[in-house]
Amino acid sequence: MDHQLAIELGRGMAMAGAGLAVGLGCAGSAKGIGIASQAVGGVLSEKPDLFGRLLVLLALPGTQGFYGFITAILIFVNTGLITGALNVTPGTGLALMILGLGVGIALFFSANWQGEASASSIGLVARRPEAFGRSIILPAMVETYAVVALLVGILAINWLTSDAVTAFLRQ
Repeated sequence: MDHQLAIELGRGMAMAGAGLAVGLGCAGSAKGIGIASQAVGGVLSEKPDLFGRLLVLLALPGTQGFYGFITAILIFVNTGLITGALNVTPGTGLALMILGLGVGIALFFSANWQGEASASSIGLVARRPEAFGRSIILPAMVETYAVVALLVGILAINWLTSDAVTAFLRQ
């Protein structure tokens, strides 16, 4: 394979990984916030004074979109996709594409389930406003796995784009 073609293939796959991470993370966050919004809308129609507390529960499923964005930015920066300074081998590009897909899937599903957990917590706060502190634990438990996906993504991106690994993959 022509060297320039191989580099372009590597860059394309790395870009696809970044797109999958941010796209799936944002799609999941939008769905999760949509689920929680339905619950908030119902409660606020009868108890508008709970808006401040419910806003926190409504916003929680939105973090996965930001985690996908962070993953994409790290791929862009660490591979030089923004500046065009670095060459991305097909092996590194494929690894980053699969990594982006894995992170994106984890973020998509955790945001959906966090939306469901937030909706349950919103129902709890509607009935017992004093239980707000405890209610936030339910969706926060789901958040744990989005954070794990982000951390693995960060570690893997840094490892895959390190000088030693890059040199090894170019051999």
